[in-house]
Amino acid sequence: MISLAELSQMNIPPEVLAEVQKYATPTGIADYAALAIIAGVSATFMSRGILWDKPDPYYHLNFERPQLKNGGQAGANANKETRNIAQKLEESGKKIVAFWGSQSGTAEGFAHRLAREISVRWGQETMTADLSDYDPVTISEIPSTKMVIFIVSTYGEGDPSDNTAEFWNWITKVGHVSLSNLQYTAFGLGNSNYKFYNQVVDVIVEGLETFGAKALMPVGRANDAEGATEEDFMAWKDSLFAVFKEKLGFQEVEAKYVPTLKVEEDESLEPIDLHHGEPNNQVDSPKGAAQSSPVRTLSITTSRELFTASDRNCLHMDIDLSNQPELTYKTGDHLAVWPTNPDSEVERLLEVLGISSRRDIPLIVKAADPATKITIPTPTSSIALFRCYLEICAPVNRDNVRDLAQFAPTPEAKTYLTQLGQDKDSYAAFTNRNNLNFGRLLQMACPGQTWNIPLSYLVETLPHIRPRYYSISSSSVVSPRKPSITAIASTTPLPDNPNELVHGVTSNYLLAISQHAQSQPHPHGITYHLNGPSDALEGGKVFAHIRRSKFKLPITSKTPLVMVAAGTGLAPFRAFLSERCQVQKIGKEVGQMILFFGCRNPEEDFIYRDELEEMQKTLGDKLRLVTAFSRTEGTPRQYVQDRISELGDEVVSLIDEGASFYICGRAGMAREVEKAVGTTMRRIKGWSEDEVNNWSKAVKKKNKWQEDVWG
Repeated sequence: MISLAELSQMNIPPEVLAEVQKYATPTGIADYAALAIIAGVSATFMSRGILWDKPDPYYHLNFERPQLKNGGQAGANANKETRNIAQKLEESGKKIVAFWGSQSGTAEGFAHRLAREISVRWGQETMTADLSDYDPVTISEIPSTKMVIFIVSTYGEGDPSDNTAEFWNWITKVGHVSLSNLQYTAFGLGNSNYKFYNQVVDVIVEGLETFGAKALMPVGRANDAEGATEEDFMAWKDSLFAVFKEKLGFQEVEAKYVPTLKVEEDESLEPIDLHHGEPNNQVDSPKGAAQSSPVRTLSITTSRELFTASDRNCLHMDIDLSNQPELTYKTGDHLAVWPTNPDSEVERLLEVLGISSRRDIPLIVKAADPATKITIPTPTSSIALFRCYLEICAPVNRDNVRDLAQFAPTPEAKTYLTQLGQDKDSYAAFTNRNNLNFGRLLQMACPGQTWNIPLSYLVETLPHIRPRYYSISSSSVVSPRKPSITAIASTTPLPDNPNELVHGVTSNYLLAISQHAQSQPHPHGITYHLNGPSDALEGGKVFAHIRRSKFKLPITSKTPLVMVAAGTGLAPFRAFLSERCQVQKIGKEVGQMILFFGCRNPEEDFIYRDELEEMQKTLGDKLRLVTAFSRTEGTPRQYVQDRISELGDEVVSLIDEGASFYICGRAGMAREVEKAVGTTMRRIKGWSEDEVNNWSKAVKKKNKWQEDVWG
């Protein structure tokens, strides 16, 4: 029996305790029962947050700075680092800092390349810096004797990258700050298929100029829509170096590789001490870690082919979260898959570098420069580097072609690489005929020879493997523990050599897993180390994590929907419709929906056709499915934007009723869809161009127009 003294220590509300005291002495069975109930209620109240209503263990991630989420060695160092960039420059003796704001890693790679070249070619001590690692206001403390370079990307609707967000908020909202001592230059990465092409760099430059910063040269811009990002960057870099020489009086010196990292063998380490290829998004991508779960090994339970075409593959894969209870997803989220490189390319690079026999020797990666951050897991091995950590299948840019000449084993190879790297037209013609990755280039430049290239150069130069994101094609309401993804296997022939194919790394990795489960080889004979490091992926598993997305259904199921998709862009709408079907089955009202879907032809690549038709039966007149086929024999080509124009009255009617508008697919398609909607609004409502633009901005601000697009 619990005592009154004990009850008084239980934080029971005073009014309840007073009532208990009135009847402190039980006189019968009813009194004992009442006391038992009160004790149970009290125990339940006290156990809140311990046994029930427990807080989300990952809730704190929403409020942590990205750079404090690195973990491991990098994380430990980050916690000790100053967040004052002026102080960092002074302490490290650097004259120039190249800030980067990057979502996919391209801007980050450019910053590292530029910093290395400035250091070795111009003798100016240069460091790179993640924009999220430093307090924005501290750039005002950088003296005029130093220089700042901004290399920032724009994606989506003019959005800054995750690691640029803090600086973006500061530069756009700060009341006043003096940047009169700051001299800078800036380069932006964007895609003109998006409406707000390179908006991030333009807004940043506008803010810098407002507060008195001095631009050393006009802002540079890359346009990925034309595949010109690399050449745009190199042209801007040449202009920057002209400024170095003509305005700043820097003296150019003979370029010679000076490592910022040390990669050393240490045979005293045991295999258990090494990182064998396991990814860690808290280190490799700290800027996006706050929006993502940790990486886990997830089982692919089922896989099926969606295309009927013999020369193209599109996979539907169901993923099992049952063994990872901390992982959850919501309809519209993304699944990030971490790939490995194909065996043939791994072996090619090991062989041409002459380290095949030392592939498993432990390696330690250290910083030779205190301003350099290490993002490769260490200690590791060469086989793990080439298989899991470095993008060895990526094309080699002209800068790197030229750099490799210093390591050439013969004078002929040196001349070959120098000429190829210097001539833009020769390089373009060469890459149109040849699949030019790192290992292949070394073999072509000097067949049969071994190259003596420091591993530190490869770690510094080659892009690091990053995950590929797939829109989850299942509803978390219908299938909470088994998300699915839809992936088309990418295989692209070279422009001037159709027999030479370039295979997408992750999509073909997934295809190999699917084929292996059916005891079938990859259609192109590509093999991968499917068991993964330490056999962690044996039995059809992948390293993956969940990334939260803003691409969400409206809270109210009665809200009408307009959905536009092409190809695998249908994936999230399969999830949306599945969820609406479930909502209707439990008796809730659902809003009117129209789905525009485009593909080549209905016989080969109309994915999920049977399911869509079944959902159309379930939803009845609530769903209208409108198709557009671009390669149907005997009929004119049609695209989703054409069908939107045809059915403009219906689309505008739904928008007027409060519909949410969604687009998923390539950025070029999204741009054409927006044009078609704008033209329709002008026709029906008699609006001017300005009125359409104002409407467009308003609906996007309210999240009534959402896009999940790429390329």
